[in-house]
This record gives sequence, structure tokens and C-alpha cells, in this order.
Amino acid sequence: MKRLFAPTLLSAMLFSLVVTASATTEGTAEVEGAVTGGEMVGEMTDVTVQVAESDTLGAHLVDGEGMTLYLFLNDSEGVSTCEGECAANWPPLLTDGNVVAGEGVDPELLGTTERSDGSLQVTYNGWPLYFWVQDVAPGDATGQGVNDVWYVVSPEGEAITEEQGASAEGY
Repeated sequence: MKRLFAPTLLSAMLFSLVVTASATTEGTAEVEGAVTGGEMVGEMTDVTVQVAESDTLGAHLVDGEGMTLYLFLNDSEGVSTCEGECAANWPPLLTDGNVVAGEGVDPELLGTTERSDGSLQVTYNGWPLYFWVQDVAPGDATGQGVNDVWYVVSPEGEAITEEQGASAEGY
């Protein structure tokens, strides 16, 4: 009897692992458009793009929380080239729901593009949109002009390369 106990216990453990693995695989499927499995459960989240005003930058795009959005001149229309460490410093504006045109935003210029990891990045006038990790509060725009390739985006969907006003302190 002692000899049968070990193989039986081993079989039971293997069965348990197979059942657990099957349940985990099923838990990562899409359910009504929302990804489950620890990343997001429930309904999809809409992303809003709107316009804010700055004394030095004028009218420019921000997200629904007022965080400044940037474009990367090394991107091409609808194609993000910012991956890896770049994306860690310049997180893409992602969506798993609808993209909503807030006040001052032309809804015809809003869109999305699929990134290499399969996520959807919000675009404006074809430009993939990003945040800058050093912007910590709504209204911050410390990424403006970084390496002469990162710029805030105008309501027309173009890079704002020149600051308005006399001083650019703090940028």
C-alpha cells in the first residue's frame, strides 16, 4: 500500500496543476472588450484628449487629467518608434476603450495605432501621443524640446517648437 500512495499523490498533484493552468489561461481572455487576468476587470476605459492653455506654450493637448501630451519627431504617421527605455521615459497614451475629443480637440484628427506589443496608442493628426515621466502634475511641460525631438502638440496636430512669451524658465 505504501507504494501506491506516492504515485497516487503525484497523479493528484499533476491533475491539480493542469486544472489550475487551464483556469489561468481562460482567465486572460477578453470579456466584453475588457482584458481580465489581473490587468483590468470590468468595462473598458475611455481616454479623453483636450486642450489646455499655457503662458509659454499657448494652446496644447493634454489628457483628461490635464497631463501634457507630446509627439516624437522620429515617429512617422501612425507608427511609434519609441520602445523599451524610450517608452519607460515617454509612456505612450494607451487606450482600451474609446478616444474622446474634449474641448478644443478636432475629433477627425483623433485615432489609434497598434504598438509592437499589441496595445493601442492614441494618435492625433497621425502622431502617436506620449507623456513625459518628469511631468508630475497637470500643467507641467518639462519635456518640451527635449533633444529637439519631443514637443507638445497644437490643437491643429502639429509640434509646437517655439514658446510664446518672453521667458521659458522651468522648461
